[in-house]
Amino acid sequence: METHKTSLIILGLIFIFAVIHSGGAALRSKAEDVIGPRLWRLFFVSLSLPSAVILIGYFLAHRYDGIRLWNFQGNNYVFLLVWILTAISFLFLYPATYNLLEIPSVLKPQVRIYGTGIMRITRHPQAFGQIIWCLAHTLWIGSSFTFITSLGLISHHLFAIWHGDKRLENKFGEEFYKFRDSTSIIPFVAIFDGRQKFKVKEFFKFSQLGILIAISVIWLSHKYINIAVTTFNSSFISKIFN
Repeated sequence: METHKTSLIILGLIFIFAVIHSGGAALRSKAEDVIGPRLWRLFFVSLSLPSAVILIGYFLAHRYDGIRLWNFQGNNYVFLLVWILTAISFLFLYPATYNLLEIPSVLKPQVRIYGTGIMRITRHPQAFGQIIWCLAHTLWIGSSFTFITSLGLISHHLFAIWHGDKRLENKFGEEFYKFRDSTSIIPFVAIFDGRQKFKVKEFFKFSQLGILIAISVIWLSHKYINIAVTTFNSSFISKIFN
């Protein structure tokens, strides 16, 4: 498949993913009034999860498409840096303040303002987790396809930062203004200027321990996972778009 075509397809998949996630977030309040928070969450997940799986699968299948802009593979220092950045990105991508039981609607999903844990570092941890992940993988892979993918994902998450703040402002008003004034978008700025204090004990939670264990398992089995994913993508994901 022509490299420009795969780049256009990945940007299209990112756009669909962004519309589902940001659009779903924008509709959440009205939708919950109509069908309830549990049913809305299940409906939202049923759309967002497949879009994410297809996006990730297509990226993995074509990550080396296009021009090789640089090649640091084989450099042990870059390899270690990429893994460190990836580990940090996952700690940001899943804030310990989130309640896992709300995702499958076992508990009633609610919109809250969180002010502890990683929120003291940045009030948009998932956006910066995605940005760090993109930087790490673009550095390692070095292809024009991965570079374009990263630009698309980062652009979406920069929009999500503005969109997320706007939704919280509309819902919580004065409470959000106090939260905004005591936190920062850019990581660690609120800590450095004294508006926040870094509290290590807030990070000692089972969810964060689970992430560290998952990262360790992926590190040890990365070669085998890569072979399995590549084989799966070659026989399934790519054929969807051929």
